[in-house]
Amino acid sequence: MGRTFSAIDLMVVIAYLLGTTLLGVWVGRRQKDAKDYFVADRAIPWWALMLSIVATETSALTFISIPGLAFARDLGFLQVAAGYVIGRVIISITLLPRYFDGELVTAYTLLERRFGPATRRFTSIVFMVTRALADSVRVFATAIPVALILGPNVRQDLVMPGAILILGVLTIIYTYRGGMKAVVWTEILQASVYVTGGLAAVVLLGRLVPGGWASILRIGFDAGKFHLIDVTPTLRQDHNLWAGLLGGAFLSMASHGADQLIVQRLLSARNLRDARLALVGSGLAVFLQFTLFLMIGVGLFAFFQTRSFASSDEVFPTFVLEQMPHGLVGLIVAAIVAATMSTHSGAINSLAAATTHDIYLPLSGRKADDPRTLRAGKLFALLWGIGLTVGALLFKRQGTPVVVMALGIASFTYGALLGGFFLAMFSPRARQRDAIFGMSLGICVMAFVVFAKPLSAAFPGFGHMLGPLSSIAWPWYVLIGTTITFVSGTLSSRVLPHRDLAV
Repeated sequence: MGRTFSAIDLMVVIAYLLGTTLLGVWVGRRQKDAKDYFVADRAIPWWALMLSIVATETSALTFISIPGLAFARDLGFLQVAAGYVIGRVIISITLLPRYFDGELVTAYTLLERRFGPATRRFTSIVFMVTRALADSVRVFATAIPVALILGPNVRQDLVMPGAILILGVLTIIYTYRGGMKAVVWTEILQASVYVTGGLAAVVLLGRLVPGGWASILRIGFDAGKFHLIDVTPTLRQDHNLWAGLLGGAFLSMASHGADQLIVQRLLSARNLRDARLALVGSGLAVFLQFTLFLMIGVGLFAFFQTRSFASSDEVFPTFVLEQMPHGLVGLIVAAIVAATMSTHSGAINSLAAATTHDIYLPLSGRKADDPRTLRAGKLFALLWGIGLTVGALLFKRQGTPVVVMALGIASFTYGALLGGFFLAMFSPRARQRDAIFGMSLGICVMAFVVFAKPLSAAFPGFGHMLGPLSSIAWPWYVLIGTTITFVSGTLSSRVLPHRDLAV
């Protein structure tokens, strides 16, 4: 078994990196205008969009942290994954038809139609900040297993920033050149690579554990790894039925209904029917994918038994380094890289689209089909790519699992964004002022909820006040933020006089 990163492994990774970059440049070699660049001229088939959405949701976080969750705990995360499916079904019925009622490129154009341009800019900027922070964490997460797999003889302080730079530069190249077409079709390749890597790990675990998967399943059952449903009525647990179905559904509604990263893909569909198929189908595919990676975690538990690790994020990379043969190690590293590049490229393109259509065009007065708009969009893609890569380089590793950290960052503002869309649909008296007030209040309150623990440590005198907030599990963040935004915006529309913001 290979214990070092061999020349064969390096060749596999290099071949993948070059192949992905060249594919992205080739498929997106021609763009007629900004619409073609950002939504692929609405000509992507539903199955390609479905795989693209799945690949976008799958970063190094999934590949590293999800097996670690099952290794350290159980299969309870599937309760959250079930909520993801429910949320997508709701979005396909409520928000998705509104997105196809016109030639939209960003999700936040819908809020401008309902409330006004200030709401569109406000929500777009909130999306940009959230997506930039979350994606920086995802890119940083990729360097963790790469550094571990390369081994202790390599300087870790050079490997991690080196891996981040290589990923960042190559992803910027094909995203800048190819736009949404490059993003979608390279993500299909990337999804096939990391699923192949996951299946290879399943097969290898079955061969390494005495008795194969029959023994793994027995050890897992004896250790309680297959504990799936927890009906405890509490806000403290992140993997129980209520947090999973309710919290997971609201998180999915926000990420797939109010986040430009996913909405932009749906807007690239040929019609509403295709967009619905892609959205709901991706939910089912993600559920199966989480099942695969959680089962890898159960297999790792059976293989390592009593061995301890500093972090659950280190379990799978350690197995790869110590047990996988040469060539397969390279495939796993390529799979980790593939998962991150897919998310990273989508983030760059969606951030550039929001900047171009929500900020640049309204301020410049130009049209979407103006050739200068396409040039501006590419420039924003380049700048965002550089910014996200720098953000990943500046990020410092914490003790919290990276998947929990990234989801916590996203949940910080997701509730306010989803609440804004709920105000647009279900609160007819709400005006622009009410929407911005509600979303601002939702973000401020969630800042205390998300950062309650560090605030308690920094200000001991307020610890007794912030203590209950610090125990709220992350799946509840979006539901709480949505409720605060919707209720406060609705009350504002009924209590305060109908005067709107000047824009």
